[in-house]
Amino acid sequence: MNIKVTMTNAFHFAHINLPDGKIGYPHTSNGFIVRMSDDISVYYSGDTSVFGDMELIGDIYKPDIAILPIGDRFTMGPLEAAFAARLLKVKHLIPWHYGTMPALSGTPARLRELTEDLDRLEIHVLQPGEVLGTAVVKAH
Repeated sequence: MNIKVTMTNAFHFAHINLPDGKIGYPHTSNGFIVRMSDDISVYYSGDTSVFGDMELIGDIYKPDIAILPIGDRFTMGPLEAAFAARLLKVKHLIPWHYGTMPALSGTPARLRELTEDLDRLEIHVLQPGEVLGTAVVKAH
């Protein structure tokens, strides 16, 4: 399989507590566009908030699928993810980074409410190990 990967910006403040009590900033935050040989492209946003250049990402790379965080703490929540879906103009959205601890309170149900006006958008709530088949993406 021939895969092409492009790194994109992400906006997330990542830090770690160092042993000496100081705070370190070990890496920048990034997202990725993955273009597969079957002509399906995926935008994995990484830990990020919504930002205006998502519209450029949508215009340039035309991702079929966006994987967006919706936890509403440390990253964007359902409101911002709904706005990102509009900027990206994607047909499929996979929410992630939610529900694993009380602080990550965003839900797929709220995301659906905020995007119900987007007839073209299908939200796929995947369980660990579940696969989104290419037939589902191509049929839409």
